Formats: sequence, C-alpha cells, structure tokens
Amino acid sequence: MQIGLYFGSFNPIHHGHLIIANYVLNSTRLDQVWFVVSPQNPFKNSAGLLNEYQRLHLVKIAIEGENNLKASDIEFYLPRPSYTIDTLTYLEEKYPNHKFSIIMGSDSYQNLPKWKNAELIVKRYPIFVYKRAGFEITGPDDPLLTVVDAPLLQISATQIRELVKQKKSIRYLVPDIVKEEIERNNYYR
Repeated sequence: MQIGLYFGSFNPIHHGHLIIANYVLNSTRLDQVWFVVSPQNPFKNSAGLLNEYQRLHLVKIAIEGENNLKASDIEFYLPRPSYTIDTLTYLEEKYPNHKFSIIMGSDSYQNLPKWKNAELIVKRYPIFVYKRAGFEITGPDDPLLTVVDAPLLQISATQIRELVKQKKSIRYLVPDIVKEEIERNNYYR
C-alpha cells in the first residue's frame, strides 16, 4: 500500500490540512494519507501546544468516516524530539509491505536541508510538496519530488488559536465537530 505521511502539530487541525490531504490523495497514486501528529517538533516551540492526545483526538474526529485518511500517534512512542527519519525507519520496520512518502508544504521543504539525515530522506522517499504563499519551491531537480498544485487557503493554526483567545468565531476554518470540541473543552483560551 502507498502511504503519504502528513506530519504536523495539527494545533488544531483545520480545513486547510484536510483539503491538502484530500487533494494529494485524489491526485497521486497514494492509497492513504496518515496525519502523523508530532508531539514535539524540533523546529517549533512547544509552549503553545495542546496536549498531543487532545490534538490526536481532534484529528480523529475531523476525519471520522474517511477510509483513506488515518490519524497516527506513532511519534508518541518514539524518542523526542520527533525526527522524520526515525519515524520513517520505524514505520518501514513495522509495516514492511507499505511504501511511505512524505507530504509537506513548500515552507517545510525549504527547511529540509536542516533536518536530521535530510540527504537520506531525499534519496529514499518520494516527497509531495504543496505550495505555500511566500515559499517558492527551488532546488536541484529531484526525481522523487512531486509538486502538487493543491488549493491554497490562507488558514493557519496560529490564527485559529488567536481567534479562540479573542472569543471570536472559528466556524468555517475547522470542521464543526472540531469547533464544538474546542469550545466544550475551552482549548486555547
């Protein structure tokens, strides 16, 4: 099975994430997209992060009923901070019949040279890059790189958290069930 791994904090998951995952699934040879919830990204400050189990729950309820989308907690059980190469190595051992690819925005792609074992990642794993405003996709031609022209929405988790703090509506930015869960539990207040 061809699996696309969409790594992120998903703090919280929003329609932009879901549209990208669905677009990549529909426009590539991937069979499934797994949302890999990262408990600790080595490049981000974890101070504003909702607990990883709460973020995982929000992802699960956002994709409920979607057979080709899956929420993954695999990095919860690996050493922290989470390094993509370690996660990929573990997943290959655990699921030897699956082929894994990476889904990332052009902002993350620009940071790829800073990642642990970046050269190995680029050589061994197909990478699907979607464009993000202000981040051009440049670099050497790479046979394993595919640029996907996913719809570009100017939605960010940071913006959503700020709206929640200001007691403003996040309707239409996140699935209704995610909005209700955030409100019910006073997340991001």
